[in-house]
Amino acid sequence: MASLYVWPFIRAMPRHDALRLLAAFHAFRFLGMNFMVAGFVSAELSADFASEVGWGDLIAATLALASMAALSWRWPIAIPMVWIFNAWGTLDLLNAYYMGATKIQSPGLFGAGIYIPALYVPLLLVSHVLVFMLLLRPASQEQAS
Repeated sequence: MASLYVWPFIRAMPRHDALRLLAAFHAFRFLGMNFMVAGFVSAELSADFASEVGWGDLIAATLALASMAALSWRWPIAIPMVWIFNAWGTLDLLNAYYMGATKIQSPGLFGAGIYIPALYVPLLLVSHVLVFMLLLRPASQEQAS
């Protein structure tokens, strides 16, 4: 879906605008903090897991918002900020997947939050790949688009 519908649209945009749009999607990473809300997930869910996932997502959302601001105002540090946000966000998601697969005995412990790893995280990972593709695109392609 991303290669058919999202990438052609994103790649045709100016780089800063495309990166800002993709970062905006990550501004909602505060959803991972729901793992720390009593009643949203099972009380049996590891507090260490919930805390690590929640704080990692909060940091990723904050970095995404900072990247969006830097891109909007065309700060010279905008692209390095996007690299930091994207690297952190990707590693945070991969870490959460690893922790979930190795430390969580039953997906039922996620309660209402089951949609996060089942739907939202794959979308976030795909958008991280798109950001990396934009960041790694040669400058000659940037001007040709």
